[in-house]
Amino acid sequence: MRVAVVTEVFFGVDGAERLDRCLGDARNDGAELVVLPELPLNGWAPHSKTPRDEDAEPPDGPRQRVMADAARRAGVALVGGAIVRDPRTGARHNTALVYHPDGACVARYRKVHLPEEEGYWETSHYERGDEAPPVVDGLPLRVGLQICSDVNRPHGFQLLAARHAEVVCAPRATPPETYDRWRLVLRANAITSGCWVVSANRPRPEHGASIGGPSVVISPSGDVIAETTDPLHTVTLDRSSVISARAEYPGYLGRFPDLYARSWSAVADDAQERV
Repeated sequence: MRVAVVTEVFFGVDGAERLDRCLGDARNDGAELVVLPELPLNGWAPHSKTPRDEDAEPPDGPRQRVMADAARRAGVALVGGAIVRDPRTGARHNTALVYHPDGACVARYRKVHLPEEEGYWETSHYERGDEAPPVVDGLPLRVGLQICSDVNRPHGFQLLAARHAEVVCAPRATPPETYDRWRLVLRANAITSGCWVVSANRPRPEHGASIGGPSVVISPSGDVIAETTDPLHTVTLDRSSVISARAEYPGYLGRFPDLYARSWSAVADDAQERV
């Protein structure tokens, strides 16, 4: 599967037009799937602790329609994202979205692990998700989703691998000064899950928040295939690498979900008793 990783964001009056051009260029380079950074049609709102109503939208809201239309016009699948407001509760969630080449939204995933620190006051802007990440069929490879800080907890990757994901797309907004740590964690997740990892980063600082550093594509064996700050970079992912990684150590090791589920349940019960 040809995948384009995009190190650019698309907010502002010309955002939709620039996104159209970007997806068209990706398609001309043979891309079947395009991966955008975290919240690609929003300015980076968590630079401040103060949420704004206009940063969020309902399901299939205006930013989501822009992404759906751009994917359809280019004829590519797209991983994008938006701050989506739950119409039942009013809760806001940082949501990754997958669009098929016909523009249909086929998967949504709400970010679970939210930082709260200088430049990344995310718990002030949206609530954590409470559902497991989906696996998307219908593309040449099976695609799973994580968002930025989620990758610093291995549970999502392991669950996606157990559900036969072959590629995990992880849009990011991370600072350049900590990139080496993000690179290490992403490589470890690729190795232990036996999945390709495609992580697109936002390109530059915004409102004083330190953002930037490379987007990255990592093979299931942990090799860095692409490390780039170019606005658009296209790579080819193959299923044979997934098969090989899962046949070799540590890919063939069992996961024992029942054991860990019991252990985590005991941890939760103990925490509740302490409260």
